[in-house]
Amino acid sequence: MPGPHSDDTSCVIGVDVGTGSARAGVFSLSGQMLGTAKQDITLYRGPGAMVEQSSTQIWQAVCASVRGAMAQAGVAASAIRGIGFDATCSLVVLGQGGQPLPVGPSEDPDRDVIVWMDHRAIEQSERINAMGHRVLDYVGGRISPEMETPKILWLKENRPQVFGDAWAFFDLADFLTWRATGDLARSTCTVTCKWTYLAHERRWDADYFRRIGLAELAEEGFARIGQTVVDPGTALGSGLTPQAAGELGLRPGTAVAAGMIDAHAGGIGTVGCEGDPQATLAYVFGTSSCTMTSTADPVFVPGVWGPYFSAMVPGMWLNEGGQSAAGAAIEQLLSFHPAAPAATVAAQAAGLSLPAYLAQLAGDLSDGADPVALAAGLHVVPEFLGNRAPFADPHARAVIAGLGMGREVSDLVALYIAGLCGIGYGLRQIIEAQDKAGAAISRIAISGGAGQLDLVRQILADSTAKPVISVTAAEPVLLGSAILGAVAGRAYKDVAQAMAAMSQRDRVYEPQSPQTIALHDARYLAFTRLQSLARDLRSDLH
Repeated sequence: MPGPHSDDTSCVIGVDVGTGSARAGVFSLSGQMLGTAKQDITLYRGPGAMVEQSSTQIWQAVCASVRGAMAQAGVAASAIRGIGFDATCSLVVLGQGGQPLPVGPSEDPDRDVIVWMDHRAIEQSERINAMGHRVLDYVGGRISPEMETPKILWLKENRPQVFGDAWAFFDLADFLTWRATGDLARSTCTVTCKWTYLAHERRWDADYFRRIGLAELAEEGFARIGQTVVDPGTALGSGLTPQAAGELGLRPGTAVAAGMIDAHAGGIGTVGCEGDPQATLAYVFGTSSCTMTSTADPVFVPGVWGPYFSAMVPGMWLNEGGQSAAGAAIEQLLSFHPAAPAATVAAQAAGLSLPAYLAQLAGDLSDGADPVALAAGLHVVPEFLGNRAPFADPHARAVIAGLGMGREVSDLVALYIAGLCGIGYGLRQIIEAQDKAGAAISRIAISGGAGQLDLVRQILADSTAKPVISVTAAEPVLLGSAILGAVAGRAYKDVAQAMAAMSQRDRVYEPQSPQTIALHDARYLAFTRLQSLARDLRSDLH
């Protein structure tokens, strides 16, 4: 139920900036979504491993999606109690006056965002890892090229003029809250998970920055990356500035919450549905996947990011794993098959996405039996973009074994099932690594666009031997950001209370029969052997 400061007409807004779009949702204080809207954003690829975006376009997309969601909800600006933002962990680089700076060889200043999936900084991350600094203990022992300090080091070494001209480096969620309020405060979620901020000690480690070659940031007192760091949900500045309010169609002074990384917002929107966040792993299955496990005390898991203090649930420690390519890996896998073009046309004619169409066919072809049997002899290790966890190996690549000459749609269905199993086994590896280190979980709460199908959820439950829980919220990532907005707007006293009030369980997908679990045990063994062989071959032929 709403807290003591709320009223029946109060609403909150959640904004989610993903890899391909900005979305907004208007929610009641009980967690019901009243309206939503989406605006696409451009992804600029290349050269090489570079992936860039425009912060100007992102903000415009945010404003359009908020206005669209408000129109669909049919609520007045006066009803909005607070707004929360989440975004991908992408790096925004701004010059004096907040002007965008070009982060790549295009020299286009509008391309001022290095996207999370950009791997241009692999060399820098490997050099940092070779130093073995103590801050790496809090990122699973190895820093990823997806994190921000390797990317900033790349800028210094390859675009020194841009590095020198930069007035501020923002994680994308922190850019959005700055753009909304003018407040330069950073979120513990962003800077702890992606920047090496030591939240449990409330400080940056100056020695780390000096040793890796970014002494300037330390000598400046960390002014360019964040001198004030606050927990997610903290009300920032004086709320929306008049300019931002006008652009968003909201009232000046509307409470704005310190934000989160998108996956973590999905965690906030799901793990509260069962009451005990420590027992529930949040699994956000989108373009990539993220796993988030909360513990009362720090747990160190080799190859799994963290432990991070107050990065998701304030006051609790977080271990974060995941797969660099998940939904994107399935999309890539299906694109290889000769039946994919015809199946895509058929899916569009049926008003379905290709995965939804293939899931429907899998049900028809299996005729009540376990659809995994359709993938007999076919195995996929879907590490097209490396292994984020538990091996922290950006050089890992996908393996497909057992693929024949079949060109029918039924063969495409089998490949789809094998790919989903591979995603499930990667998740199982992370769960087992965390369990061994002392962070055991009892269940999985799922969110994300790629995890909405019943077939996907059941395969994940069977492949991990853990119940998979869905929540009633159709958009749990948006709900997570809205929860932050509710806390900033003082509808609830803290994030834990808001989670319990606004997130409810929908369905539970239990692991099936012992025979099904045994089948997945055998397939999991094949998965790990193929994965290990691929590493050995890469090492032998290096």
